[in-house]
Amino acid sequence: MIRPLRPKEIFLQPGDYCFSDRDTRISTVLGSCVSITFWHPQLSVGGMCHYMLPRRGNEPRNGDWPEPDGRYADEAVALMLKKMDAVGASYKEYQVKLFGGGNMFPHVAQKNMFRIGISNAQAARRLIQHYGLTCVAEHLGDSGHRKVIFEVWSGEVWVKHNHLLLCTAHESDKQRGPG
Repeated sequence: MIRPLRPKEIFLQPGDYCFSDRDTRISTVLGSCVSITFWHPQLSVGGMCHYMLPRRGNEPRNGDWPEPDGRYADEAVALMLKKMDAVGASYKEYQVKLFGGGNMFPHVAQKNMFRIGISNAQAARRLIQHYGLTCVAEHLGDSGHRKVIFEVWSGEVWVKHNHLLLCTAHESDKQRGPG
């Protein structure tokens, strides 16, 4: 795959998604959020979504359904599938990769509010299975944040994972005192 001379650079914020052609590089930074990349190897088209939560929590009022929102896993994937429908190729022809779902508070006891990364990763796997997509790689869980770069022309995804380091004083340091 030949790298374009001047690729379009797209940076996704939480809730964003992008589907584009071979002349595009899409990147984002993830903590507990998850990104899913979709790539069609024969057509060299693909995209990425960056969602924050597994699903929307509120039911519609007065029967009004809100517009799909990329901040939620199920809605972000639905938005991506709509873009893929426009291309006309079967979902099964796309290669999917999953990233993120990190624990951003590893030093805090595991309470529900700190399990969002795990819930986001589970949602990604569940949705991929539900739509019959093929997941070829994943880099999910652990602690810390990731920078993800997806080169649509080749389908390659680069990940830089920065783990959270916890610093604690050792007993020997406490006994020694200042000095």
